[in-house]
Amino acid sequence: MNRRALVLTISAVTIAGFIAAAVLYQRFSAPQETQAVTQASSSLVRFHSPTLGPINAPVTIVEFFDPSCESCRAFFPYVKQIMAQYPQDVRLVVRYVLFHKGSEEAVRLLETARIQGLYEPVLAAVLEAQPLWHDDAQAQKAWEAAAAVGLDVEKARATMNSPEIDAILAKDAADVKKVGIQGTPTFFVNGKLLTKFGPEPLLELVQSELQKVR
Repeated sequence: MNRRALVLTISAVTIAGFIAAAVLYQRFSAPQETQAVTQASSSLVRFHSPTLGPINAPVTIVEFFDPSCESCRAFFPYVKQIMAQYPQDVRLVVRYVLFHKGSEEAVRLLETARIQGLYEPVLAAVLEAQPLWHDDAQAQKAWEAAAAVGLDVEKARATMNSPEIDAILAKDAADVKKVGIQGTPTFFVNGKLLTKFGPEPLLELVQSELQKVR
């Protein structure tokens, strides 16, 4: 490779690196308020939020989650793997974000499933079927998937617009704004924002927090 070609190659790589860094910064940078949030803050953990795993677990993952989000769907198996790896030590708190067309319908569906004691199986079924419904404001295929794992759809539709579910959506929307959530999924582990996106960084942050309590 001659000198001119080498210089052009190095320049191209450098520019690509800056572009990648800028994209990552835009995706994962957060307002100062977000970075300062601690686990004790009610802006992260609310009493009404769905919780999976032991309530007294030393490590809490808070996921700002949109059921219509493809990245949330992709992350779901990895979050479950972390919880399976540390079944007594990790809990998941789900906070709702409504960024897509079918998001509100799906969240209302999930909350009715929680009332019926079917939150986890319905969540898994809805996410598995997500490619079929995430652009549908009525999320019809999500309802069908939920029914297939036992949801009483008639009862669910009768309660999906209850004042209690309205209040959950309103509170989560306010916290999404307060914390400064701009993309999903956004994770906090014991109040620490996950700034490097990916399954491995999430696992490493969980393990780092576990080491502090062992």
